[in-house]
Amino acid sequence: MKFLDLKLINPIIAALDKMSYNNPTPIQQQAIPYILEGRDLFGCAQTGTGKTAAFALPILQQLYLKPTQKHIRALILAPTRELASQISDSIKSYGNQLQISHATIFGGVSQNNQINELKKGIAILVATPGRLIDLINQGYVRLDKLEYFVLDEADRMLDMGFINDIKKIIRKLPSKRQTLFFSATAAPEIMKLATSLLNNPVHVSVNPVSSASHLVEQYIYYVSKENKRLLLKHILKNNEIDHALVFTRTKRGADKVAKELNNSGIKSDAIHGNKSQGARERALKGFKNRSIRVLVATDIASRGIDVDRLSHVINYEIPEQAETYVHRIGRTGRAGASGIAISLCTDEEINYMKDISKLIKQKIAVVSNHPFSK
Repeated sequence: MKFLDLKLINPIIAALDKMSYNNPTPIQQQAIPYILEGRDLFGCAQTGTGKTAAFALPILQQLYLKPTQKHIRALILAPTRELASQISDSIKSYGNQLQISHATIFGGVSQNNQINELKKGIAILVATPGRLIDLINQGYVRLDKLEYFVLDEADRMLDMGFINDIKKIIRKLPSKRQTLFFSATAAPEIMKLATSLLNNPVHVSVNPVSSASHLVEQYIYYVSKENKRLLLKHILKNNEIDHALVFTRTKRGADKVAKELNNSGIKSDAIHGNKSQGARERALKGFKNRSIRVLVATDIASRGIDVDRLSHVINYEIPEQAETYVHRIGRTGRAGASGIAISLCTDEEINYMKDISKLIKQKIAVVSNHPFSK
């Protein structure tokens, strides 16, 4: 299937051609026709499946074909500044021949430039919940003429404690609108929120990623719980690892690991939901420009981390969900480059590794010649 088959207009097809996007992903194939029909939609899709284009392309098309006065016609709500910025960049690229105005607002920076953008009159607003509520309360944002509402990464919104903010924003929206709801999971609390928002929706989903890239070499180190940090330091000090993303299950764990690595002379930082926006940005910037060698992250905070030529992913703690493992190690081995994924496994985590091997249908090589081998 080609994008042309989805009945997208020529200016959008031309923009996609320029970006060398020829074939829609499964979520785009399923969602775009329904959105163009005006249906509400529940999309179950992980990060990396192409869901931004799945909602942005049809919204851009409908705004272009039905021009109206300058007011906010589409609101896209994202959980973090990083994701909001990525969505905004995508809209700019997809709509570069359409002349549809858009702005992005988020916290952690001065609101003055954002207010100036809003005053010009914009059609699409990409926003994080906190800053949006601030600017609504100050009278700079009105949503009473909104036609399209997108709630992106709803599961992450709930994880980060935004449910009350979302409810406040929903109360400001007109009841007659098209709503598009995206989440990586369909947990009960997600479905409850979706039911309250959507009107006779269609449900589309793409299967969770089940195969690891063949470009990623995978290794497992068995170790006792008390020796895990020593093994991590040993790996980072003795291998030629210049750039590594290390995963923990908890925010507290991420801070502890980063602190211990720094104390051992390994330049590190942690990124998770309890960090301020500025701290997260500094950590990510340092990791991207390689002034920080190791970034320790939780799964939720790691969404949106896209780093060129990342050589190593290390599972300091094995994830409880096998699909999460596939997403973690998919941060390396991108764009034709090879990568290495290392997992540090204790007795308590062996069952998680069994589930992972079952999902990816391959045996992971065991490294036993290390000083802390069990």
